[in-house]
Amino acid sequence: MTTETRPEAASEEDILDAYSRAVVNAADSVRDSVVSLSMKSRRGRSGIGSGILYTSDGHILTNSHVVESTKQVTASFADGSQMVGAVVGHDPTTDIGVVKVDASSRPVAALGDSSKLVVGQLVVAVGSPHALEHTVTAGVVSALGRGLRAKDGRLIENVIQTDAALNPGNSGGPLVTSGGQVVGINTAVMPWAQGLSFAVPANTARWVSATLIEHGVVRRGYLGISVHTVNVPPEFVSKFGLPTSTGVRVEGVESGTPAEAGGVKEGDILIALEKDPVTTTDSLHRLLTGDLVGKRVHLALLRDGELFSVIVEPVQL
Repeated sequence: MTTETRPEAASEEDILDAYSRAVVNAADSVRDSVVSLSMKSRRGRSGIGSGILYTSDGHILTNSHVVESTKQVTASFADGSQMVGAVVGHDPTTDIGVVKVDASSRPVAALGDSSKLVVGQLVVAVGSPHALEHTVTAGVVSALGRGLRAKDGRLIENVIQTDAALNPGNSGGPLVTSGGQVVGINTAVMPWAQGLSFAVPANTARWVSATLIEHGVVRRGYLGISVHTVNVPPEFVSKFGLPTSTGVRVEGVESGTPAEAGGVKEGDILIALEKDPVTTTDSLHRLLTGDLVGKRVHLALLRDGELFSVIVEPVQL
């Protein structure tokens, strides 16, 4: 009769050492690419933030709210060197900004695939909270797919929630995996809570920054209406075979806008844009991409118990 031998359980010291190695590796992988950003607004006010150098020609990712009031910033690296940079562009809707410095010889961080994150995964935040440069904090991915309101009222989607400690000055710094991949750009904390921090996913930052580098802005369509989400009466859902039971009610139409020119009226319920259902205000914002600017777009509306469509031509927001 053979006796099965169970493997010895890992000691607390072994577990701690593995955790420490993971955090150290994450911090070391981005150490030379993380920058502390300082800037003065057009009104002379000083501000601080963080960023991550991610292209070989000197582009730095940060937050829109960090650089929105300035055109020039000073980037400080871990070795003490400083460079003056220019703001390439920023997008309040996703809270992503891009700064350009002359840093062609410096190591750059790698942007990872944020869609591969899992809840509970170790992540490390690096930044300059309260001007304490290159501070490292660690935590886990607390949740995925969160929504966070941007300053312009639109929803930043698929936001990463983490319990890594963030403070003012961390904004714009990287959220890094144990493998050294930047999977998020730290953006916000809940000031009335502990352990609730958020980061814009790297996949969002990647396409937004590419657009900012190419065009300076992220183009989005604008109709000129104010709306809020409402339930569509069940009898209309059944009568017209609608794919959704919610839509957005038009609360106001601005003068001289595409919506007014197209015949949209206050009280209309917008239920589709082209072939895509409009179920909430956020879904409408998501559908109004820059690709629609200047094109003839069909809107499906409910008005006085009837379903009809109008044609509008969105302009750039």
